[in-house]
Amino acid sequence: MSASDPRATGPDQHHKAALAEGRLLLQRDPATGDAFFYPRAVLPGCAEGPAPDWFEARGTGTVYSTTVSRRRPEQGGNRNIAVIALSEGPRVLSQVIGIAPEEVRIGMDVRARIDMVNDQPILFFTPAEGQS
Repeated sequence: MSASDPRATGPDQHHKAALAEGRLLLQRDPATGDAFFYPRAVLPGCAEGPAPDWFEARGTGTVYSTTVSRRRPEQGGNRNIAVIALSEGPRVLSQVIGIAPEEVRIGMDVRARIDMVNDQPILFFTPAEGQS
């Protein structure tokens, strides 16, 4: 599946196809330039406006909030759940990987990383250089 033609698939499939290609795409309002996430077929709050534009995100952001989900070692151990404020404005729910879950801090600069998990592209984040 290719992310080159967003009309060929729904917005969510287009987003996932781009992730599979190693690209993080966001949408924006063509009139205001305001970016948003999650992928949608129509603009937020506007059922009859123009279709949203797609653009490639920088892949940078800041930890807006974080918590640690405690799990048994045989279940994979602890992990963090974080809300990341992307540089373009939207917030996404994800995980910061590459450091202990307890070390993730609000305000930490992060970079996007796309990994394949069970044959599905998943958006993770890692601490930006100098943030670990």
